[in-house]
Amino acid sequence: MSSKIIEVVGPAGHLDTVLGIAEGLAIDVLWHGVDENRDRMAVHMLVSTEYRQRLMDDLYRVLSTSETARILVLPVEAVLPDPFQERKDDGADQEQAAKKARAVSREELYTNVAGGADLTGQFVLLTVLSTIVAAIGLLENNVAVVIGAMVIAPLLGPNLALALGTSMADTRLIGRALGTNAVGLGGAILIGAILALVMSVDVGARELQMRTEVGLDSVALALASGAAAVLSLTTGLPTVLVGVMVAVALLPPAATVGIMLGSGEFSAAYMAALLLAVNVVCVNLSAKLVFLYQGVRPRGRAQRAAAAQSMAGYLLLWAITLALLVFLILEADVTL
Repeated sequence: MSSKIIEVVGPAGHLDTVLGIAEGLAIDVLWHGVDENRDRMAVHMLVSTEYRQRLMDDLYRVLSTSETARILVLPVEAVLPDPFQERKDDGADQEQAAKKARAVSREELYTNVAGGADLTGQFVLLTVLSTIVAAIGLLENNVAVVIGAMVIAPLLGPNLALALGTSMADTRLIGRALGTNAVGLGGAILIGAILALVMSVDVGARELQMRTEVGLDSVALALASGAAAVLSLTTGLPTVLVGVMVAVALLPPAATVGIMLGSGEFSAAYMAALLLAVNVVCVNLSAKLVFLYQGVRPRGRAQRAAAAQSMAGYLLLWAITLALLVFLILEADVTL
């Protein structure tokens, strides 16, 4: 069972309240102490998955009015002996609660995902370099190089941040994610077009042609990949994201759009753009559905109401957009 240490530091007057919250949830308090001279207290607790979010919400309600209080979440590699073994043997209810609980709390998830919405120099540089690598791999028909570009491409981050922002009704995060995504995808298309103008292009290269082929299987792949990305985050397995990046492949279609536009192959550019749009829409749609299933939502009642409205609106928007894209895919198949 995944467990972490939650450390609470704050005014000494909150000690009894914090210990009471821990006792009410049967949390294992490893250590606590008070520095009376500084009017500070510290509590270290070992917390299992199913109680972590509830504990953090209860602590936040108590400590949110204090400017000096802090709640820290620390990783745990292993615990011996297992302090949660008795709970595992208590019955089906405990087991069911453990299965339903997220391994990553709302706050941890936000920290992991929100950074992907930041438009930083590193993001721009990574996008430029990965687009160049992808474009060269596409032009030279080199599968290994294209896969390498997929893995280092940062374009998945803004899309996951956008999905989380709508789940949390965080308009600032939504705005940052949209801007960063636009810069990343637009930059990749522009770089692909420039490279097509200065390099010899074989538009019949297999790797290029693969990014101009889009069908219902592309929709299924992108939906599954977006769901896997969010599941890997909410279950505490971020290393899975590397495989998801390869599967979704937002960058190669974007580079292909630019290359085909720079080469004057507007029909092929349209098909590559269609594939890119399918990937973006499906990643966001499936990510939102998984966030909804996992119960990722804001803490306050008013924020939850706003998040429910935001989630419903964006789900409807992406569903309608996906239906339109499927129609365009089917129409393109008939035309071809």
